[in-house]
This record gives sequence, structure tokens and C-alpha cells, in this order.
Amino acid sequence: MELFLQTVGSIYDETRVKILKFINQNGEVCVCDIENSFDMIQSRISRHLKILKEGGFLRVERRGTWAYYSIRSPLDEFRLAALKEIDSLDIDIPKLNKGCNA
Repeated sequence: MELFLQTVGSIYDETRVKILKFINQNGEVCVCDIENSFDMIQSRISRHLKILKEGGFLRVERRGTWAYYSIRSPLDEFRLAALKEIDSLDIDIPKLNKGCNA
């Protein structure tokens, strides 16, 4: 039950929904790319990414000083359905704006 609530809670925020849709549409992205695209400070982006990762939506791969985020695979039915619903939402997400030379 706790994991289910953590998953639901992770997408109970407009910014996190936008970040999830952004990553789903752009594939693997560096945290600096998300920071640059959303024009937000790194600590705030990192907090949102941590919550989405703990909610079971994201995987992270560290390469040197950079962290790259992508949609976790495979996703269970509930997370997959949530991601499909988020992807169908008519919400504006920023264009990918590369922020680093990784």
C-alpha cells in the first residue's frame, strides 16, 4: 500500500507531470538539460526527479559528473497507464534545450 501511495503522490504535482512527459517524449536526458529546458534551479529539479524516481517512474544512470534520467523499463500496468494518460494530456512542455556538453 505504501508503494502505491508513493507512486500516486509522485505525480500529484504539475511540475513533476510536465517533467515526466518531457522525459517520455525526449528519451534519456541529462539533469542539466532538464534544468535548462525548464529554466529552474538544479536543486529544485533534482528534488522533483528524486520523487519521480522513488515513485517508480524513472531510472538514473551516472556518467562522470552527470546524471541521466529516462523512463524505467519495464513499467508495471499502473505506472504504464499513468504515463499514457500523462502523455495524452494537452499540457505545454518546454522544448529540449541542451544545458551541458556531456
